[in-house]
Amino acid sequence: MTPPAETDAESTRQDNIARILDAADRAFRHYGYGKTTVADIAHDLGMSTANIYRFFASKVEIHQAVCARMLTESYRLAFENRHLPLTASERLRRHVESQYLQTVETMLDETKVHEMIIVAIERDWAVIEEHLDRIHDLIAEIIQDGIDAGEFAKQDAAIAARCFSASMVTLCHPQLVAQCREKTNRATVDELVDFAIRALKK
Repeated sequence: MTPPAETDAESTRQDNIARILDAADRAFRHYGYGKTTVADIAHDLGMSTANIYRFFASKVEIHQAVCARMLTESYRLAFENRHLPLTASERLRRHVESQYLQTVETMLDETKVHEMIIVAIERDWAVIEEHLDRIHDLIAEIIQDGIDAGEFAKQDAAIAARCFSASMVTLCHPQLVAQCREKTNRATVDELVDFAIRALKK
């Protein structure tokens, strides 16, 4: 059994980490990731920069943790859609629509947030790859449900999930969404989803 003192110390540590990430998120949204310093984050919290470094080794590490929190919300949406009492086709459609809406509302409408996500993608951080793997797993589960129900053709669900995600990249990748959403010569959300679902049925 963990001694109460150790439990209290860990709780305090987690509270401090949460406060730092909240302050970092505010600073990144206000100044932009590139212009924010660890000193800015410390100033917002009324603590020393040295105190920040007790919990995070660098601004990059703070950035990774903030991105991980944002991606947790994306995963939560995907998890909820995966477990809806709907057909596999409808769950895939809901998944793509919710991810697209989140990308537009969270990552594009707030330009400073967009910058933060793009930096994470360009640096190929493990947190991004881990998130994509978890999303692919959920999509594979939906596709397997569709296969089991006779809704989709028999196939390798994991490969199908990766292909499905690749076909939706212009709806989920922040840079591509930003470039494509106002152009009339690009496939719409419904057109892309309809096309991909038809492919799963063949």
